[in-house]
Amino acid sequence: MIAFLIKRLFHAFLVMFVISVISFAIQDNLGDPIQQMVGQSVPESERAELREELGLNDPFFVQYLRFAKNAAHFDFGYSYIFNEPTTQVIMRHLPATLELVAATTLLIVLLSVPIGVYSAIKPRAWLSRAFMGVSIIGISIPVFLTAIVLIQLFAIGVEFTPFPTDTAWGAWLNGLLSTDGGMPAYGRGNPVHVFGTWYTNFSSLEGLTYLVLPAISLASIMLPLFIRLIRAEMLEVLQSEYVKFARAKGISLRRIYFVHALKNTMLPVITVGGVQIGTLVAYTILTETVFQWPGMGLMFLDAIERSDIPLIVTYLMIVGLIFVITNTLVDLIYGLVNPTVKLTGKPA
Repeated sequence: MIAFLIKRLFHAFLVMFVISVISFAIQDNLGDPIQQMVGQSVPESERAELREELGLNDPFFVQYLRFAKNAAHFDFGYSYIFNEPTTQVIMRHLPATLELVAATTLLIVLLSVPIGVYSAIKPRAWLSRAFMGVSIIGISIPVFLTAIVLIQLFAIGVEFTPFPTDTAWGAWLNGLLSTDGGMPAYGRGNPVHVFGTWYTNFSSLEGLTYLVLPAISLASIMLPLFIRLIRAEMLEVLQSEYVKFARAKGISLRRIYFVHALKNTMLPVITVGGVQIGTLVAYTILTETVFQWPGMGLMFLDAIERSDIPLIVTYLMIVGLIFVITNTLVDLIYGLVNPTVKLTGKPA
């Protein structure tokens, strides 16, 4: 266990080193920081003096060492937009993004596991075919289009009357096809303060309503993938010899499905899921933009639009760190899900 942690920490250090080099190297392509800090009326002589004072004329290696030294203390400089340390800006927007990712992850787990297992147990049932058909559509539709459709249906509302309105059955069918709207689709509302810069939407019913549409929209990216993955792995496990042996011994089908088969199905799902859940942090950019959710994604686009280079670099570093932590946790979960897999990578 200790050897594994040391190895993973070394890998994490290498990954963060590469991310830091790439993030620092692209600064020159994002714009001139002096131009963002001073006005157009400032003469060139003062610009050159400020450039020398900030060390922008130093060689790349010297500048990177200075950047790495400060980054080791979580000091990435000051934001041009907010005129405060970039870490404070990130910490103010990070809770909103993490809560959106948490709500999306919960939604994916609660829906993908039962749907995937059911589709594997009864692959020829019409409901299973319907789930597979809808999952293909879900994979094909981009997240921003899903978000716009959800806003139209459940926030604005739709009145669709293809059937005669002068009959009871026509009015009933039209009512099923129409929506009244009313769901919140802008911002976070009034989240409750927890501590520091952390405000939560999970502490009240009103706060949860603000999470519904963004979470469904973001889940539409990963949910079809997880459903199809669980179904495929479950079908393969159900054909294995030990499942056939368990059936021959007379073990109940419920125990075979949900204890023996599902447990072995979840190992590859966790492998893919850990990486995919980490990418949700990056996918929040589109979702947060459509719903104006005040998280890191919306902040990142604002930083790009206004060439806030320190804030852009800080965002890339923090997202990279989240990926590294997520992947390490996934590796640790391997041994809990399947005891035959040791953290050293050697079979038991």
